[in-house]
Amino acid sequence: MSNIHDVCLETADKYGVPGNYVVGANITGFERVTKAMMAMGVI
Repeated sequence: MSNIHDVCLETADKYGVPGNYVVGANITGFERVTKAMMAMGVI
């Protein structure tokens, strides 16, 4: 759980909305899905 918290916070900071856990979680989830799709050759 602490890893999820850290990743969401870091991602929010990276994309210019520091402290916004919702944006951080959404972007992190999207990035993970795209990585998986690229690994499978879909994209």
